[in-house]
Amino acid sequence: MKVRNLYSNESELIRSASMQNRRAQEELYQKYASKMLSVCRYYIRDLHHAEDVLMGGFLKAFTRLPQLNDFKKFPGWLRKIMVNECLGFIRSKNQLIFVDEENSYQTEEIKSFQLDFSVEEVQLWIDQLPESQKVIFILYAIEGYSHQEIGTQLNIPLGTSKGTLSRARKTLQEKIKTYYLKKNERAQS
Repeated sequence: MKVRNLYSNESELIRSASMQNRRAQEELYQKYASKMLSVCRYYIRDLHHAEDVLMGGFLKAFTRLPQLNDFKKFPGWLRKIMVNECLGFIRSKNQLIFVDEENSYQTEEIKSFQLDFSVEEVQLWIDQLPESQKVIFILYAIEGYSHQEIGTQLNIPLGTSKGTLSRARKTLQEKIKTYYLKKNERAQS
């Protein structure tokens, strides 16, 4: 079902949604649902669970919308709610297991080369990471959280965040390397 835009600007739409106007809430949902589902999918492998978290996130957002002072911050505010909902879901499933290796991280030299794989392939590689590595990688590389913020959010030491990120990067680099080796083998055949 297509929702007709009844509001002249987004601030008016958000203001109306904050006053529990169901039509405005539906329009906001239609506008942001696919983008927020992508955020949920970063963290949650199963699409059905990601959709459940999305619905819970929107419910929380609509409940707390009257507390949002600056409607221009709505997209970032909504994204943060979705990330927190995803982390809560993962915690509830006891999928986050961190190895506390304070000094196990190391900086790796990133080699420059042309990337020619799809977003779906990258998402598949990220989905194959252990849950703790996946969450920290996404929080750091995609959401832009600092290690300090990740440590606070997940209640882990700074070094654990850094070490886990390092292992995630190493795993992803190996997957990319394997991808290119297989691609070269096929090209030479």
